[in-house]
Amino acid sequence: MISTAIRVARVGSAAELAAAVLMMLGFPCLMLAALVPSIPAFAAAAAVTYLADHYLHRKGSYLVSRLSKVRAGLSIRFLIRQLLLILLLARLSLADNLIYYGAIACFIAFYGLQAPHGALTTLIRNRRRMPVATRNVDLASRIRIPDAPPRLLLDRPAEKMLHLDLAAVTGILAGAALESAAVGYTGIGVTLALSILYVLALVPYVRGGKTPPKAEKVLAAVDDWLREYRPETVLYFSGSKDSAYQVNMWLETMEQLDTRPLIILRERVILQNLAPTTVPVVCVPGGVHLMNMDLSTVRVALYAANVGKNIHLLRVPTMRHVFIGHGDSDKLASVNPFSKVYDEVWTAGRAGRDRYAIADVGVRDEDIVEVGRPQLAPIRTWQGVPGDRMPTILYAPTWEGWDDNPGNTSILLAGENIVKRLVEADPAVRVLYKPHPFTGTRSPQAKAAHQRITALIEAAAAERAADARFTADTAARTQAGAELARIEARLAELTGGTEKGDEAEATRDGLVDVARHEEIARLRAEWNTAYWRSFPDWEHRVITGAEPRLYDCFNVSDAMVSDISSVVSDFIASGKPYAVTDSAGLGVEEFKRQNTAVRAAVILSNDAAGLDALLEAVRVPDADPLAEDRRELKRYLLGPDEPKSIDQFNTAVAQLALKAETRNLGQESRITVGGPDVELADALPGQRASSPGDTDGAPTG
Repeated sequence: MISTAIRVARVGSAAELAAAVLMMLGFPCLMLAALVPSIPAFAAAAAVTYLADHYLHRKGSYLVSRLSKVRAGLSIRFLIRQLLLILLLARLSLADNLIYYGAIACFIAFYGLQAPHGALTTLIRNRRRMPVATRNVDLASRIRIPDAPPRLLLDRPAEKMLHLDLAAVTGILAGAALESAAVGYTGIGVTLALSILYVLALVPYVRGGKTPPKAEKVLAAVDDWLREYRPETVLYFSGSKDSAYQVNMWLETMEQLDTRPLIILRERVILQNLAPTTVPVVCVPGGVHLMNMDLSTVRVALYAANVGKNIHLLRVPTMRHVFIGHGDSDKLASVNPFSKVYDEVWTAGRAGRDRYAIADVGVRDEDIVEVGRPQLAPIRTWQGVPGDRMPTILYAPTWEGWDDNPGNTSILLAGENIVKRLVEADPAVRVLYKPHPFTGTRSPQAKAAHQRITALIEAAAAERAADARFTADTAARTQAGAELARIEARLAELTGGTEKGDEAEATRDGLVDVARHEEIARLRAEWNTAYWRSFPDWEHRVITGAEPRLYDCFNVSDAMVSDISSVVSDFIASGKPYAVTDSAGLGVEEFKRQNTAVRAAVILSNDAAGLDALLEAVRVPDADPLAEDRRELKRYLLGPDEPKSIDQFNTAVAQLALKAETRNLGQESRITVGGPDVELADALPGQRASSPGDTDGAPTG
C-alpha cells in the first residue's frame, strides 16, 4: 500500500510521502484553528506546514514542483498561511487592535520586497552565466572572473526569503497569546529588517566588479587559449542529463590519444554530470558561439551520438567527422541512416561493417573503419569458477526503449521468470541484478516490473542469509567494511570542497590536479575490490547507480543474462557464457539471424526455460558446446586482440587527420592558383562575425 502511494505521488521515500501528507493536511487544520479560534492549534499546524514544506524542498521532491503547476506554489502556500493568521486575529476580536493592522502592513511590505529580491537573484545568475563554460582550460590568466556570491545568498533563495516571515508569524502568535503588542511588533520588525538586509546583501553582486566579463571577452579568451593549445582531435557531444554516460565512456580513451584532445559539450547539464577527466572540456550552449569558435587546428571530430546539434560542427569542412557511437549492438540505432553524414563510421569489428551493409542505409563500406573497443580493456578473460565459491550470474537487462516493441527488454515479460529460476537454482548460484539506468523512465509497466524484480531478489537474499547452510567470514567482512570506510573517507577528503559556487567560478578554477586525479582513480579501484569483499560471495545483490561499474560486475560474474544491447557485445570480450532473451518471440533461428551478438548465446524464451543450459556451461566449462563459437564471435564483433584497441584507435585518428590535412592543403593550393571563386571565410571556422541568417538552431552556410 505504501509503495503504491509512493509511486502514485512520485516521491522518493516513505518519509517524503509522510511530509507531503502532513503538508496537505496542515493547511485545512490551519483554517480550522483560525475559525475556532485556537492559538495553540494554529501554531502547531503552522509548524507542521513549515517543517514539511522545508523538508520536501530540501529533498527536491517532484510533488513540490507539481504543486506550482496547479497554482499552489511556494509563494501561494506562504500567502495562504499569512492570510489565515490574519483571519485568526479577526476571530480573536483583535481587528480593532494595532497589531492587526501591523500584521497586514508587514505582510504587504514583505511581499513588496519579494520583487526586488527575485529580480536581483535572477540578474546575478544571468550575469554570471558564462557563454562558454570550461574545465581544464586556463582562462584565469586571460580574463578576470570574480568569486561567486556566498551560497547562503543564492542557494534556494526564494525559499529562504519566504521563510523570513517565520519571525513575524511567531511574534504575532506569541503577542496574541500573551496579549502583548510589543512582542508582535518585535517579530514584525525582525522579519522586515532581515528581508531588507537580504535584498541589500545582493546588491553588490550586480555591479561590474562582481560579475564576469561580457560574452565577447570570454569568447576571445577561449579562442586565445585554443590558439595556444592547438587541439587536434575533438570529442563532440550533445544530449540530456541522463545520457551523460554516453560521453563518459569515452573519457579514458580521449586521455590516451596520441594527439591533443578536446571535448566539446553543448549542454550545461552534461558538463555538470561529466566524470572527472584530465582532457580540456569546453561547453558551448549557443550554436552561433560554437560556429564562430576558432577550431582551425582540429583535424578529427568524434561524435558519440546522433543528435540534431551535431550540424553545428558537421558544417566545418577543415576537419573529418567520425561517428563512434556509445555502444555496439544489433539495435536499429546502431545503423541509423543519419550516420551517412559523417566522413567515416568506426565500428568495433567486422560485425559493425556487415551490419551497415545489411541495413543498406547509405553508409559506404569504404567509409567504415574497424578500431575495436578501447573501453573494454578493463574486462578480464574468464578462467572458470574458482573452487571456493558458487557461480555468480549477472542479470543486466536493457531499458524499455522509446516505443513498446516487446523485443526491447526482457524486464516486462521475462524478468521475473529469469530471476525466480536463478534464485531457486540447484546447485545454488548468486544473482547480481544491474538494470539499465533508464529503466522505468518512460514505461510505468517497466518501472513496476523492475520494482518487483528488486523485491524478489531482496527477499531471496534475506532468506539465504537466514539459512544455516550459508555462512560468512565475519572477520573478513569487518575488515573489508573498515577498508571501505577508510577509502570513502579519503575520497570524500579529495573530492570535498572541489565544488565551486557557480558556473563562472568552476570555469575559472577548473584546472585538474593531476596527482589528485590519479589518486582518486587508484582509490576507486581499491574501493571496488573492498566492496566485493564486504559481503558474502553467495549474497544476492541489486546494484544500481554509478558504482560498482558494469564492467566490475562483469569481472566478478561467471555468466550473464541480458537483452539485445551493447552490454552483450561488451560481455563477449570476457569469453564467459551468456544468455539473451528472445522477448519478441521470434524463435531461435530467426533471433540469431537478426542479431549477430546472440550467435554464441543460450537463447531464452520468456519463460526462461533455457537457463539450465547456461548454468551447465558455467559448472562444466569443458563440456560447453558454445565455447568455440564465443571465441570466433568475439573476433567478429570486437576485432583481434592484437594490436590493442587503443593502438588501433590512435592509428585511425592519425590516418584520418592526414586525410583532412591533405584536403586542406589541396584547397589552399586551388585558391592560390586562382581556382573557383570560393568564399573561404565562410568555409573555415574561427570567424568572429556571423551572418544575419545564422541562428542557434538552424545554421546556414
